[in-house]
Amino acid sequence: MNLIRPFRLSAGDKVATISLSWGGAGELPHRYRKGKEQLEQQFGLTVTETKNALRPAQWIYENPQARAEDLMEAFADNSIKAIISNIGGDDSIRILKYIDIDVIRNNPKIFLGFSDSTTTHLLCLKAGLTSFYGTSLLVGFAENGGMFPYQVDDFRQTFFSGAPVRPILPTGGWTSERLEWFDPSLQDVKRKLQPHTGWKFLQGEGVVQGRLIGGCLDVLEFLKGTAWWPEDDHWNDSILFFETSEEMARPELIRYWMRNYAALGILRKAKAILLGRPYDNQYAAEYETAILQVLREEGLTDMLVVTQMDFGHTCPAFTLPYGVLAEVNCTEKTFTLLESGVQ
Repeated sequence: MNLIRPFRLSAGDKVATISLSWGGAGELPHRYRKGKEQLEQQFGLTVTETKNALRPAQWIYENPQARAEDLMEAFADNSIKAIISNIGGDDSIRILKYIDIDVIRNNPKIFLGFSDSTTTHLLCLKAGLTSFYGTSLLVGFAENGGMFPYQVDDFRQTFFSGAPVRPILPTGGWTSERLEWFDPSLQDVKRKLQPHTGWKFLQGEGVVQGRLIGGCLDVLEFLKGTAWWPEDDHWNDSILFFETSEEMARPELIRYWMRNYAALGILRKAKAILLGRPYDNQYAAEYETAILQVLREEGLTDMLVVTQMDFGHTCPAFTLPYGVLAEVNCTEKTFTLLESGVQ
């Protein structure tokens, strides 16, 4: 999986925010302003919005072609160095028929987002570009009471440093606490962190290396069978990273979905599975049971599995670059990126 690595960021660079699914940025102007302010002040970036990023949510929903045009214009604009998703949602699949993949291929740059942004990540993968599964503006950058230090460090190390080897450490604590975004009085109320008990190394031994590929399981289900589904060779010797949305899929769905990955031959091609902490850590044990059951059915009882990791619908979260070589060490219980996602 030889992907183009986008250029790293420097202070003063211009980045664009975009609404590719739910139009939350237009409905939550106070939260959007706070996220934009924190992004600019913490990292010295100039933040702009794509043409329709702040439109009302209903308008965003009714105009998938305009969302796609925003993405194409942001990639084609040489003054923009990175594109950051405002928030996820559930219908960015509707932009696919309006996409010109050559625009992405010919204008490589950073794309950052998670959840329904999985759709855009697979577009980037199809174009041969490394993209970044990580936080969005309304989540990590607009965090209540200021960004978590872990999130600040992750963004700086991922996009400004370019260090060739980067150990990823668990957070000092995690949260999925819901403070109503539509209540501006709560914007400066910090969320309570839950104690971190460490990532769970469920099975496997020794040291495993592979290239990262994955996303939100709910959204990946939308994309199976489409022209945008990754080519077979992308799964070879991979480390799969999966997470679930805040809708908290029933445990039996995890079992069904994993059986589908087995039927597609993906589980046998992969080296390991990383599972992000479920929203509010609901169904964590049940998800683990479902995954281990399917691996047992497939005779993959030695496949490395690590769960309750700090990515996806949990905060703060680390960023996963697609196609980057990573290593999991079961003895030391460590996870390391062996390459930078940027150049």
